[in-house]
Amino acid sequence: MSEIDATPHSQTRKPLRAALLGAAALVCVGGFAFQAYTPALAQAPVISVSTMPGSFADIVERVRGAVVAVKVKVVETADADDTQGGLPQLRPGDPLERFFRRFGGDNSPFGRQQRPRSGQALGSGFIISDDGYVVTNNHVIEHATEVMITMDDGRTVAADVVGADQRTDLALLKIREKGKYAHVEFARDMPRVGDWVLAVGNPFGLGGTVTAGIVSARGRDIGAGPYDDFLQIDASVNRGNSGGPTFNTRGEVVGVNTAIFSPSGGSVGIGFAIPTEVARDVIDSLRQKGSVARGWIGVQIQPVTREIADSLGVKEARGALVSDLQAGSPAGAAGLKSGDVITGVNGDAIEGPRELARKIASFGPGKQIDVTYLRDGKEVRTKIQLGALPAETQQRADRTPAPSERNTLAGLGLTLAPATAVPGAGKDGVVVAEVDPDGAAAQTGLKQGDVILEAGGQPVSRPADISAALAAARKEGRRALLLRVKSGDSTRFVAIAAG
Repeated sequence: MSEIDATPHSQTRKPLRAALLGAAALVCVGGFAFQAYTPALAQAPVISVSTMPGSFADIVERVRGAVVAVKVKVVETADADDTQGGLPQLRPGDPLERFFRRFGGDNSPFGRQQRPRSGQALGSGFIISDDGYVVTNNHVIEHATEVMITMDDGRTVAADVVGADQRTDLALLKIREKGKYAHVEFARDMPRVGDWVLAVGNPFGLGGTVTAGIVSARGRDIGAGPYDDFLQIDASVNRGNSGGPTFNTRGEVVGVNTAIFSPSGGSVGIGFAIPTEVARDVIDSLRQKGSVARGWIGVQIQPVTREIADSLGVKEARGALVSDLQAGSPAGAAGLKSGDVITGVNGDAIEGPRELARKIASFGPGKQIDVTYLRDGKEVRTKIQLGALPAETQQRADRTPAPSERNTLAGLGLTLAPATAVPGAGKDGVVVAEVDPDGAAAQTGLKQGDVILEAGGQPVSRPADISAALAAARKEGRRALLLRVKSGDSTRFVAIAAG
């Protein structure tokens, strides 16, 4: 199965499944135009398609001095598999532990310590000011002990990490050596799908390389983080191009190359770049404060599916469904509760969770916003004072309940037990003890260890409460029953068939 590849070119790191980007490849296509005709007697107007430049050389000549290679020295700890030499991994207290401690020496799982080892990672970046501020990816410089910048003319200079933002995978560096540096600017206008772009970077550490292509799509979510809003480009990009710029035909930066779709580790013509509209604000914050402060309303949210909309009595499957609120959250103080569907912020429509997350994050803590939401099918408006993100906690069920504590709902393929019968599950709700992989409940994503907190908007504490809620939903003519489910430290709504 194909994977997203976003790791920098490294001599020591194993590829990550959700790796971040790397390089660029060369594509050159001639300009074209066409005429459209209709079969009618009258000739349709000629449709002229703008052609790509006969050459990108002038643009490359103007921007290449600002594109750099980023070489990072990292110190890593050897993996357990590497240090144990294939010997069994034993838990403390295992009867064999004493044997390995006494006779194993440095080759035992207990006598040999993990030793740090150094390596290098290569990526790309670009200078955005004449005094030497450099933009790159967070994953390029993460865990760095030393950062060196190689300029287009081959000169190498040291740089410091000013700040990094893991959530958007952006980082800002500052070249130590004083001087006037060639630099580029972020574009003010976002590219359209179909616009020509250039990707410039340092693929595989080969040096500056340029590739051309078009913007294939906007607003891509590749599962890299909560604020995914990537440009998809078909300019060939490979490992080592992480942090490199994507330019428009005016030589302005429209994106920061970050990830590729790669079954083999190389480019297959599908690359992803952080758009300028996201990168600009993050980089400005890193430059001024060294960190990024985002607004927080303290809710867990999820998409409104057609089944969930039907369960809530909502006409349209749009908005962000509040599945849970954190204690002391700004949203809770404003009166929101689980089951509400947020549909607007400051007059702007909210189509789904990603849009809401990005919208809230664009405001800083302390900002007051107007929020529109649906409750019981009615529209409600309120004001929320944004806060700052606190630390999160996690709970999980530590034990499978005894057979006598279980109750099976054969029609759904679920075996349930009271949460009070399962240490670690909390005092509220009903624990999913078993799930039939071929049952209806499994198709909704319910899994062993989940805790059902509510059914049909009512708290539950016994498996019988679930059965009663299903019967009530059928009596009311509903096709689905809405469950509020806790998985670890996350809470979500799940719609299960009531019939």
